[in-house]
Amino acid sequence: MADDKDVVFLGSALADFRVFPDSARREAGYQLDRVQHGFDPTDWKPVNTVGPGVRETRIQSEGAFRVIYVAKFEEAIYVLHTFEKKTRKTPKQAIDLAKRRFQTLVKLRS
Repeated sequence: MADDKDVVFLGSALADFRVFPDSARREAGYQLDRVQHGFDPTDWKPVNTVGPGVRETRIQSEGAFRVIYVAKFEEAIYVLHTFEKKTRKTPKQAIDLAKRRFQTLVKLRS
């Protein structure tokens, strides 16, 4: 297989990721590693409201955590947002933040 893609965290996504509990951080890292190797995460869904090709990985470990990312670009996997999900519905501000970061990414790539 070709070289694995780099994982690039945008905005505060890495700082937000670092406050996940250890078990959730390890699981999220494992899921991102799967994506780097060309596989789907074990629990994910498309988040087309953020942008085409954007996905949300669901982590259930000491709570509910989410990693919103896009892997469709050749050069890297971009992590748009990471957060703890505290309600059934994903907060609008989380979607809006991921959408802004996605739009900025698309502009920077063009």
